[in-house]
Amino acid sequence: MKNSAEKHSLHPRNRHRGRYDFPALIASHPPLAACVAVNQYGDESVDFADPAAVRTLNQALLKHFYQIEQWTIPDGFLCPPVPGRADYIHHLADLLAEDNQGRLPQDLTVLDIGCGANCIYPLIGYREYGWRFTGSEVNEEAMRAANAIIAANPGLNRGIRLRRQKDPQAIFQGIIHKNEQYHAVICNPPFHASASEARQGSQRKVRNLGLDKNAPLNFGGQQDELWCEGGEKAFISRMITESITFARQCVWFTSLVSRKENLPELWRALEEAGAVVVRTVNMAQGQKQSRFIAWSFMDKPARERQLGRR
Repeated sequence: MKNSAEKHSLHPRNRHRGRYDFPALIASHPPLAACVAVNQYGDESVDFADPAAVRTLNQALLKHFYQIEQWTIPDGFLCPPVPGRADYIHHLADLLAEDNQGRLPQDLTVLDIGCGANCIYPLIGYREYGWRFTGSEVNEEAMRAANAIIAANPGLNRGIRLRRQKDPQAIFQGIIHKNEQYHAVICNPPFHASASEARQGSQRKVRNLGLDKNAPLNFGGQQDELWCEGGEKAFISRMITESITFARQCVWFTSLVSRKENLPELWRALEEAGAVVVRTVNMAQGQKQSRFIAWSFMDKPARERQLGRR
């Protein structure tokens, strides 16, 4: 995998726009040294087909850029690409700044739906902007792993707390408590519509990496992380329906949308739900096009008042 000298498609504030500085990363996290070699393009790189190498790279990135000294996830859980996850946080900050007189907002409250074992969005958002996060999670093992990361890094518990979602069919119910207020909701929803579809997607990634079909997967992922009945369109549609109940408790609801063909139906659902404003924020990460959809039931004066109450 060839790294471009400058990943121009990433957000301007993204710390990962440049080529990986492996000497600096190794200085921060010495175990990375064993994973770095010169690739077919003559560049230093890691083997992105090796799950252990990808995990070690993530540990180095989180330690070097975000002062996360201890980060580990159980085998088989999603190992997220840090640069792309950071992009969502930075683009969300820009969206919130529009209701904050153009200033990047600090000291906000954010709800991460399905924080996973990796807890990546709260880690980056807390370190970059000082936002306070509540992370919800339906999987007990994932929640234990995420809580272990928080406990292993002094100070994180001041900005990140987790809540277990006991009802797998619910999203906000049972997580947002009475009288709580959030400035934003973020979500990386399950992408696939079935276990079979998730396996096919994994096999495509294996082929794209030029691996044997029985090779271990570098990205991992559990059922709740990879698929749900109806896929991301069904999941986000449930988010939209439930968000009506919490319309006055959250300023902006947002979710990643991997398949742009799902957008028209989601836009229609938001119109029917009575959203006052709907935004689609496009992001580009290398050759991959990504985006998130954002909606609010508050008009701009109300959003500005909420952003001012911190």
